[in-house]
Amino acid sequence: MARFKKGKSGGVPAISTASMPDIIFMLLFFFMVTTTMREVTLKVRNRMPEATEVQKLEKKALVSFIYIGPPTQSKLYGTESRIQLNDSFRNVGDIPEFIYVEREARVEADRPFLTTSLKVDSEVKMGIVTDVKQELRKVGAFKINYSTRKKAPKPSN
Repeated sequence: MARFKKGKSGGVPAISTASMPDIIFMLLFFFMVTTTMREVTLKVRNRMPEATEVQKLEKKALVSFIYIGPPTQSKLYGTESRIQLNDSFRNVGDIPEFIYVEREARVEADRPFLTTSLKVDSEVKMGIVTDVKQELRKVGAFKINYSTRKKAPKPSN
């Protein structure tokens, strides 16, 4: 009679990596779809005031933002309120050029629907806001929106 030897096991079999590229591309695609890119790096403090009657904007693609507030780097830029257009500090006199550039970047059919949204810090004096509104009025940007936070309801006892 023949003897059968029990063969030694060669250890743990290797893990198959054949599906790893599929998993990597699936994760990459997921993060590309769900991630939103930041459009502007804020250089001003932006603690917006609270409001009770708040409405959401219909088409955010047709909105141009003007940020007003004290600089976040007060040692470098001081503590006086500044105007930020896109990624740089500007003066009130630069607003017409900003509006013209924003209009030219849009399709001609959408230009009448452009809205200018003012994101103003709650502690900014109204003088600078009035100056900005006057410049907007000069270039015909009459649709102005004030961005706010929704006020939290008071708890009832």
